[in-house]
This record gives sequence, C-alpha cells and structure tokens, in this order.
Amino acid sequence: MSEKNKLSLSVQYPDPRLQESITRPKVRRWVQAALLAPAELTIRFVDAEEGRALNRDYRGKDYATNVLTFAYNEGEEELPDDAPTQADIILCTDVLEREAAEQKKTVEQHTAHLIVHGVLHAQGYDHLDDEEAAEMEGLETEILAKLGVADPYAE
Repeated sequence: MSEKNKLSLSVQYPDPRLQESITRPKVRRWVQAALLAPAELTIRFVDAEEGRALNRDYRGKDYATNVLTFAYNEGEEELPDDAPTQADIILCTDVLEREAAEQKKTVEQHTAHLIVHGVLHAQGYDHLDDEEAAEMEGLETEILAKLGVADPYAE
C-alpha cells in the first residue's frame, strides 16, 4: 500500500454520469491506496445494462451488481515478484448510486469503498468464508480510514 507500487491505470466512463465527480485523480488515489504490488488496471463505469450482461455472461447471475473484478493473473502458478497484477474492475453506476442512497453515504464514499474492494479482489483477496471476509473487511476499513472514508461495515 505504498506510493512506490507502479501503477498503469485506465479509467473508462462509457456511462458518463460520474465522470465529473469521480475524477481520474480520485480513482488513482483510491487504487494506489489499496495496491500491495505493481498493477495494470482498468476501472470502468458502466450502466445497468452492461453491468447485468457482464455479470450474467461471466458469473451466471442475471442482475447488475455493484462491482465486478476480472483478475487476469488469478490462479497462475508462481509469478515473478515484479509481475504486475492485471485486472479489469467494473463499477455499475446505477447500483452504486442506489446503494449509496440506501446506505446514506455519498456516491464518492461508496465509490472509494468499491474501488478499494475491487483492487483487493484483483490482488487475490476474497470473502468466500468468514475468516477471509473478516481479513478483507479489516483491510478495506484500514485503507479507507487513511483516505478519510468512514468504516463501510459499521452499523
């Protein structure tokens, strides 16, 4: 989680609704805060239609979800230490905005959380069982606190 981790970042806004408020510099700052190693990442903001199609086609779930992470070196044997994490992280603007309103958070706070969450997934973190979930949530909370974002898991 240091500034020394080399980052190649593409930010795409095919759904342009958040382009003015969720700027590339903000996205870069949030991604960099969650990086544990060099990375080549694309962050893509999509509408519900594209989000649903991706979730259906790649995960077999026919609905738009808040964040999808496609980690390309996942499951590879031993990568060289300097090999970058490669991933596409897809955020669905419709779901993100709805959840932010439901959770009484700003869209910016919720986006920061989902980007940190997606970047951790790209680096091999998961929440399939309680132990993994506790570790990942603890790390997210710690990273977000450093960014000035409240604990997203607090009641």
